[in-house]
Amino acid sequence: MNDDRELREALAFLRPETLTYDEWVRVGMALKDGGFACEVWDRWSASDAARYHKGECARKWAGYKGSAQPVTLKSIYELAYRQGWPGPAGHELGWEDVINAKGGADDAAWRDGVLVDPRWVDAQELEIPEDWQPHRQLIAYLEALFEPSENVGYVTQSWKKDGRWVPANGGAWDRTAGQLIEALAACGGDVGAVMGDSPPEAGAWIRFNPLDGKGCKNDNVTEFRFALVESDELDLGRQNALIRRLELPCAALVYSGGKSLHAIVRIDAADSAEYKRRVDYLYSVCQKNGLRLDAQNRNPSRLSRMPGVLRAGQKQCLLATNIGKGSWAEWKDWIEAETDDLPDTEPLASVWDNLPPLAPPLIEGVLRQGHKLLLAGPSKAGKSFALIELCIAIAEGRPWLGRFGCAQGRVLYINLELDRASCLHRFADVYAALGWPPAHLQSIDIWNLRGASVPMDKLAPKLIRRARKRDYLAVVLDPIYKVITGDENSADQMARFCNQFDLVCRELGCAMIYCHHHSKGLQSQKRSMDRASGSGVFARDPDAMLDLIELQCTDTVRAWAGDRAECAARLAALTAAGCAGEIGPDEALSPVQLARACSQLLPPERCAALEARLPAARSRAARQTAWRVDGTLREFARFAPVDLWFDYPVHRPDESGVLADLLPEGEAVASAYAKRAINARWQKKTPEQRRADRKASVDTAYSACASTDPNVTVYAMAEFMGVGERTVRNRIKETGAYWMDGEKVGPKQEQE
Repeated sequence: MNDDRELREALAFLRPETLTYDEWVRVGMALKDGGFACEVWDRWSASDAARYHKGECARKWAGYKGSAQPVTLKSIYELAYRQGWPGPAGHELGWEDVINAKGGADDAAWRDGVLVDPRWVDAQELEIPEDWQPHRQLIAYLEALFEPSENVGYVTQSWKKDGRWVPANGGAWDRTAGQLIEALAACGGDVGAVMGDSPPEAGAWIRFNPLDGKGCKNDNVTEFRFALVESDELDLGRQNALIRRLELPCAALVYSGGKSLHAIVRIDAADSAEYKRRVDYLYSVCQKNGLRLDAQNRNPSRLSRMPGVLRAGQKQCLLATNIGKGSWAEWKDWIEAETDDLPDTEPLASVWDNLPPLAPPLIEGVLRQGHKLLLAGPSKAGKSFALIELCIAIAEGRPWLGRFGCAQGRVLYINLELDRASCLHRFADVYAALGWPPAHLQSIDIWNLRGASVPMDKLAPKLIRRARKRDYLAVVLDPIYKVITGDENSADQMARFCNQFDLVCRELGCAMIYCHHHSKGLQSQKRSMDRASGSGVFARDPDAMLDLIELQCTDTVRAWAGDRAECAARLAALTAAGCAGEIGPDEALSPVQLARACSQLLPPERCAALEARLPAARSRAARQTAWRVDGTLREFARFAPVDLWFDYPVHRPDESGVLADLLPEGEAVASAYAKRAINARWQKKTPEQRRADRKASVDTAYSACASTDPNVTVYAMAEFMGVGERTVRNRIKETGAYWMDGEKVGPKQEQE
């Protein structure tokens, strides 16, 4: 919102007569910073005839020299919004505009902590008493605010300044509330006889906090009991409505006889410091809800209008006592409950006979649409490939990992780690390896953000704006360490981080799927939900968590895998030659019998070509890794662990069951004796040898990470080394051979 048309709309909505002096000055500073001419400010200011002085704008304009933190045009928009400006006509959101969780993107006037929209408040007429008994008015006021023994400060004398009546300095402060009430009760209705006569054009003033009888300054206040809320920018009826709608804990509500109401609000502060904090909070709530206050009214010794006297023919009268909430604590609790952006409670009985339908499954038996899934695993588990497989399975409506059926729909893959070409080639490679025709490529969108990623709290609103009309069933984010905000080991910081996923799910109505790496240490000794690195929030926040852990392949299993690959290659050759029908089920499982069949049924040249291909097939089988997927689910019963082969670039289910008896990597834990032996060998090393070992581990990790991505990060090295981020940072500092810039790492030699 920075073009001339929108600015002039906001400025036209603002009336200078409704602004404080400080706000008027800020408008001028903002216009100058925005490159506008002084004449724009001067013409706008001239509409306030009562305060406009020719030449004043030009003098102040010349004094604005700028600063390191200038007042920008944004200040003008904020002032306009506070006064109810609905925003520019036909305003289209920019990429940096903020989406408000409560009001949505279309409610531009919404701000946190807003209870009332002043644009929609109906005026509430004042009930000014016709039976005018001035002394009773003042007695009721004194009884509502003071103890009989407390000194009261008041001023009845005044003088004119710039055409306005202002109270004389000082006044009286040596009489107690009890003395004044006794005198007023016996005065026969003549308030002036007790308090002193005041000019009928000016009225009179009274202080609302008790004094020590020695003066009327802030230092003379003995109890920080009340604060003044006064606003003369709205009509009286709307002021009255807002004060009552905000349930301000008012001990007294007084009509000033002029343009404003004076609400004497309970603060009940223990000391001056607490009084300032509470008044700041009170004024903030009032400002946000359209009740614009004069900042000069904050001090505890402030004068307010005295009820029971006349002012220019109008009655300064007490409208009500003890309205709104009963105390400051009750009011603050109510305000925060009403503006906390949380949904209301609902009685179970009201929905018992009409329960809402459950969200349909996105991944059968694992995840519902609109929910969250975390895939966790160690380095080299193929987590990114598994997520790409999931994107393709959702787009094509096919099973994922050969086991879990998927609903069909649009999916967005957010790539934070790979360059664009590598990412696109991975999708093509996975399609080819799965053998699926790419029938629904239009259902897969890719957002390549490598080198352009931002923290999740800033990415979420940008994502929501871009994806709002795309009807995605799922958004897949790979990986989350690129967008983590805060310390991943801090539960409260990670809770706030994970709340961003809820925001995306709620605003887009889609599932949020993301992956994270394992923590350091022996994973086989942990529960699947405790293997993810960082705070336990990662495991407990998502609706479904799938964990990948590597299995220890024995020599027997690897030999079996090689035999299976050889059998598959020989059967493919026999099928291509039209001879597969002559092979029995038992023969199809025996490399020896299939070799004999090939030599008998295939032409010599084909047989020779086949034999040349077999070593590569067996070698590929030997490179496969075995994995087990375990799940922790919130909406579904836990499924039996699923065993997979990672046959680059896809995961294939183990249909044979040969992996069922394998143990997770590292589960065959060394005996206590072996552990002691390892520790003993480490202890025998000199400090220099240990430092050399640690440096070698850092060098190896950096080289391995740099081979796949030149932008090496601490997180990538931690994942490769199987240790925590803090450990990696300490080891990098110890080597002295690498630089760190935030999460990025590089050799100092290259930097030089």
